[in-house]
Amino acid sequence: MRDKASTHHDVIIIGGGPAGLAFARSLAGCGLDITIIERQPLEALADPAFDGREIALTHRSAGIMAALGAWDRIDPAEIAPLRKAVVLNGGSPFALSFGGEAEGQNRLGHLVPNHLIRRSLFHSVAGQERLSLITGQAVTEVRADRDQGLVRLADGRCLTGRLLVGADSRFSDVRGRLGIGAEINRLGRSMMVCRVEHDGDHGGVATEWFEHGHTMAMLPLNGRLSSAVLTLPTAAMDQLMRLSPAALGQDLTQRYRERLGGMRPVSAPYVYPLATTYSHNFVGTRAALIGDAAVGMHPVTAHGFNFGLQGQETLAGLIREAAEKGRDIAAPLLLRRYEMQHRLATRPLYTATNLIVGLYTDERLPQRLVRHAALRAAAGLPLIRQGVTRLLMQHR
Repeated sequence: MRDKASTHHDVIIIGGGPAGLAFARSLAGCGLDITIIERQPLEALADPAFDGREIALTHRSAGIMAALGAWDRIDPAEIAPLRKAVVLNGGSPFALSFGGEAEGQNRLGHLVPNHLIRRSLFHSVAGQERLSLITGQAVTEVRADRDQGLVRLADGRCLTGRLLVGADSRFSDVRGRLGIGAEINRLGRSMMVCRVEHDGDHGGVATEWFEHGHTMAMLPLNGRLSSAVLTLPTAAMDQLMRLSPAALGQDLTQRYRERLGGMRPVSAPYVYPLATTYSHNFVGTRAALIGDAAVGMHPVTAHGFNFGLQGQETLAGLIREAAEKGRDIAAPLLLRRYEMQHRLATRPLYTATNLIVGLYTDERLPQRLVRHAALRAAAGLPLIRQGVTRLLMQHR
């Protein structure tokens, strides 16, 4: 890995998160000069701090991570099997479940701490030939025309490249500077994540419970540990965060109706404001968006990270093919192919997820009746459940 960035590059990636790192690794060995720009310091990329988030990786995502040389860098003891998912509605005893048995698998996917995924991807690119990394620098200018893209840094450096790739966040600064709009839905709710130990055995089952006034998910970790994921209106979340650890454990135990017995926090709680985004375009002139910069999913279906890995793989495959044939790696047709493929892969679930969230967080009586009826109907339609299961597992 070169320490200094040259003036001109083939690919400039703005954003050193998982999508940007995975994309850089996917282009290894194809003869292109690649630069990653990240505003965080190098230490934060090399050894990210625990942030409370557990990522549900599909089988396809685990395969992508393995191909990138990142999967084996994660301690197997930190990878928890996700065997089954259950959806609950209010106080109803009825539950809609999804499992991998019908697909010949003993698990839907894997739960892995976010900071370990980020660390493994960073170390997978360490030492990669023809890769430069610029850290601790903000981007002050981004523009592109038919000839090249240009990125100016806060320290005055100016980089040009054949292709610019925005991988900076769902509130992407790159996207805005390129003049690409996006659907942005600020939901007025916040999500708290907190690791808890509990008396009962979760059996590897993840639960998504749409209760009146809040949504609560329990993600099974190894042993008698889970990640409690609680969604509340922002004002209510602010009050909850004032509780002591013991009082928070009691609150979560009561909200979950003691399904797993008593809960006790074993990590600090982390709160994230909820918003969904979908870029109007995934590409521009000599530019493309990947990861959350393209699609920022609601966490209820746990597919945002998986879509990020899938999208970078799609774009990298097209670029590798063009590079091998000596063609323009930012040709309009190539970028349009990426956009079409990624839109087909993401738009249906993005739309369905937003509809589900809207229905299951609406406290009006008609909507409460409709969502109960919808769950009962889905349970009676095996083809629908099998289709959802395949989507959750996301085999190639």
